[in-house]
Amino acid sequence: MDSESDIPGDVGRETLERLYDENPDDQVSELVGYRSDDETLEGERTVFRALANRDRLQLLEALRHGELCGCELMIILDAPQSTVATHVRKLREAGLVKSRKKGRWNYYRIADTAVEDILGLAAAIDTD
Repeated sequence: MDSESDIPGDVGRETLERLYDENPDDQVSELVGYRSDDETLEGERTVFRALANRDRLQLLEALRHGELCGCELMIILDAPQSTVATHVRKLREAGLVKSRKKGRWNYYRIADTAVEDILGLAAAIDTD
């Protein structure tokens, strides 16, 4: 559906004609403008995929307390270095975590205050 004429079938157009008193073309144009580009959607998808894992959420919650070394993250997850490294890589790819190297140690921190906002909003949503 790349243009205004791509309303799903005649049923979609008939529904819009009943919904709007006038010709629905203006509304169709506006609705088509609401579509996000593929790059935006793919970026959001990457972030939500990274957040959709319990261990990665656990790491982010721990990093809310401040920067931590990879060995500290191993203790928090009770997991080997390879598992922690995989989770941290996905968080970094999603732009949620940043890292720095000091000597032979890698340190990780939350990339932006927006990450903390996302976590706070998720906690605030009532799922009952």
